[in-house]
Amino acid sequence: MGEKMVFEGIKVVEFTGFAAGPVTAKHLADHGATVVRIESRTRPDGFRTHYPPFTDNKPGLNRSACFALCNENKYSAALNLRAPGAMDLAQRFIAWADIVIENFTPGTMKRLGLGYDELRQLKPDIIMVSTCNQGQTGPHASHPGFGSHLTSLSGFTHLIGYPDRTPVILYGPYIDYIGVGYGVIAICAALDYRRRTGKGQYIDLAQYENGLQFLVPVILDYQINGRIAQRMGNRSPDAAPHGAYPCLGEDRWCALSIHSDEEWQHLCQVMGRPELARDERFTTFLGRKQNEEELDRLIGEWTSQLEPKVVMTRLQEAGLAAGVVNTMADIFSDPQLEHRHVWWPLEHPEMGMTHYEGPPFALSETPAKLDRPAPCIGEHSRQVYTEFLSMSGEEYEELVSKGVIN
Repeated sequence: MGEKMVFEGIKVVEFTGFAAGPVTAKHLADHGATVVRIESRTRPDGFRTHYPPFTDNKPGLNRSACFALCNENKYSAALNLRAPGAMDLAQRFIAWADIVIENFTPGTMKRLGLGYDELRQLKPDIIMVSTCNQGQTGPHASHPGFGSHLTSLSGFTHLIGYPDRTPVILYGPYIDYIGVGYGVIAICAALDYRRRTGKGQYIDLAQYENGLQFLVPVILDYQINGRIAQRMGNRSPDAAPHGAYPCLGEDRWCALSIHSDEEWQHLCQVMGRPELARDERFTTFLGRKQNEEELDRLIGEWTSQLEPKVVMTRLQEAGLAAGVVNTMADIFSDPQLEHRHVWWPLEHPEMGMTHYEGPPFALSETPAKLDRPAPCIGEHSRQVYTEFLSMSGEEYEELVSKGVIN
């Protein structure tokens, strides 16, 4: 028999939607935790309803690939939190769980009677995670927003694009996924604390603050030197040439970065242009920076005659930093990702065979296991209520008839 998975025996209930909360719980589920999503058909997760792609381009609560990617290995139990008697059921889930994860607007769980103070009265060693835009306290805590707003608040947007053009918003809810990583780390710390002390803990996770962690160099530059970093397109203050260069094929590119005069000499040899290594415009870093437009043109002339993988291979064989600018199709067929078992095929009752994304780390003794697709809404209600919460079949049917379990 294999080793027990790292979160096996840990029970998680999540009152969440979209990305940050669900993906945090997904990592726990992939490593053995029993995770129950609390869902309602009256207010379904936004990823279920209006975030394509949908299977066969037909929207439906159980047809969103975006939702599926965030929720494999979980159970879905229906519960209408607005229905009379729903709070009693919610409290039974709290008493069952080790961890509660929520990403509602700050104050919502408190108004429902499910704040941390109430939860620890029910279960003193409960661990609660609240992950939202700007944290639970402060003058802007209640501001609504999505990932694009958070990347802008955190300073990313100001740095992306060209100096003479408008800022460019990062694709998707980038900050949400930074929050996911810190959420898992914080949960591990809280579980260790509980193991040592027998006490639970409340985790107030602000995604805005998480995003700042990825901008430490430019924040530090302002703090120490008073410099405000500006948009530079593909330029770098420490490398020249540095950019994405056109390659053979439609919209195909390869990125490369040269950080020293020695690397520049190697690049000239790979390009078959040894005379450029002696060109006074380019022999020093300062010269290459001053003549960067001409430098980019010359490199582009070479790369545009070759496929991006050929460019990357030749440069890497010379010890230079280079990488293909992958499309989504490239990523899905990448032999490295296939070797690392990133994509897990699972059969979904409505979506058919769907590929799920494994965790971004591999534990040698207790590897992740993805064996159940994302749940259909309320798919496991009877099992969760009658087995996990030990509810009688008669009570379950009565609550269904009353619309509490919907």
